[in-house]
Amino acid sequence: MSSDALTIERRGPVMVLHLDDGKANALSFELIAAIIAAVREAEADADLGAVVLHGRPGRFSGGFDLGVMFGDDFASIIELVADGGDMVRTLWGCGVPVVAACTGHAVAAGALTLLGCDVRIGADVPAKIGLNEVAIKMVLPDWALTIAADRLSRRHFPRATANARLTAPADAVDVGFLDEVVAEDEVLDRAVAAATELAETLDPPSYAKTVAKTRSDVLDTMATQIAADRAAISQLSQ
Repeated sequence: MSSDALTIERRGPVMVLHLDDGKANALSFELIAAIIAAVREAEADADLGAVVLHGRPGRFSGGFDLGVMFGDDFASIIELVADGGDMVRTLWGCGVPVVAACTGHAVAAGALTLLGCDVRIGADVPAKIGLNEVAIKMVLPDWALTIAADRLSRRHFPRATANARLTAPADAVDVGFLDEVVAEDEVLDRAVAAATELAETLDPPSYAKTVAKTRSDVLDTMATQIAADRAAISQLSQ
């Protein structure tokens, strides 16, 4: 699968996925599929030990394609959200570490993408990060609540979900969306450096087995919830 919004670069043992659709980096069917395919490629390549997911200037991702989400094709809406769940689950269950280079705004599914990454490096820019679904008349899917509960600070979880609270990058560290914030012009290099360190110091089989052991409950629950969402698509046609 390919997408015009995704460019793949190799930097030593790191695969860098540059997301840039020229706009908000909306997660479309095509972009989601391309990200999943690239991550699977990295897992299968013995010369690669980590992945970096990098946004465009000022935008990591504005979430799902609103042309689909605000349309009247309910089956497509469910399918896009389920595909997004598969992508986040693929990131969190990946056999090599995934590092996010969060270049700016990361809202809704963009913020959920951050939750699927091992390490999240954010740019110190005026940006909003968080889950704004309730504010735009949407309900977070079950799989999203599952990974949010696992990765976000328990103290911040209610405000981050039910209250749709968006924060600046520096505050997003305490909430649990980011791990550190650096100058805007350093975010990609810092993310690649972090990914390179992980690739060079971690034993790949041991990493993959540890991920399977420590994340299996969340990954299995997400898989069940995503499957239930997809089952709803067939019910719409009956």
